[in-house]
Amino acid sequence: MIITHQNLAELDFGEAGLIPAVAQDISSGEILMVAWVNSDAVKESLQRGRAVFWSRSRQRLWEKGETSGNTLSIVSVHADCDRDTLLMLVHPKGPACHTGTATCFGDGPLTRSATLAFLTTLEDVIDRRMASPDPKSYTSRLVAEGPKRLAQKVGEEGLETALALTSGDDDEVRSEAADLLFHLAVALKGRGLSLNQVVEELHRRHKPD
Repeated sequence: MIITHQNLAELDFGEAGLIPAVAQDISSGEILMVAWVNSDAVKESLQRGRAVFWSRSRQRLWEKGETSGNTLSIVSVHADCDRDTLLMLVHPKGPACHTGTATCFGDGPLTRSATLAFLTTLEDVIDRRMASPDPKSYTSRLVAEGPKRLAQKVGEEGLETALALTSGDDDEVRSEAADLLFHLAVALKGRGLSLNQVVEELHRRHKPD
């Protein structure tokens, strides 16, 4: 259930008036942190658009990043089937843990899906470069050269990847494949498409064993 101001009363906060809230990076899929919330914390999170929790030690509301600036921007808040646990889908600004690591569960991707989800982060960067061109940015300059140049670069990088696969070592193959994937992502964005749509096409073609 997606939580809004209208259905907030349907949550079961129990006798203590608190329920756990799991913050998950919507882009990478990483679990960032777990904290407690009461009804007021959820209201404030929805109102501010940033994650607000309840501090049991300080007995007050606290917004994540209120001192560090490492906030969690709320995308949506979901309740589990028993309505006594929340999942907050967020965009993190900076590391989520007070120790300086990306998550409270360690520094670095914890799952294969989270590693692959970096492609979403890459597309976000490309979007920003397209929306706010920077002459110092290779991506901005590449987009400005137009679709024909983007297509040419995809072809060049595809050929270099093929040659690396034929006669290069593993490091060269990885490097050339990364170049190809990057230029393909930029070219797709230039046409208003995304890597996710390519993955959806693969899903449509997939026939389970």
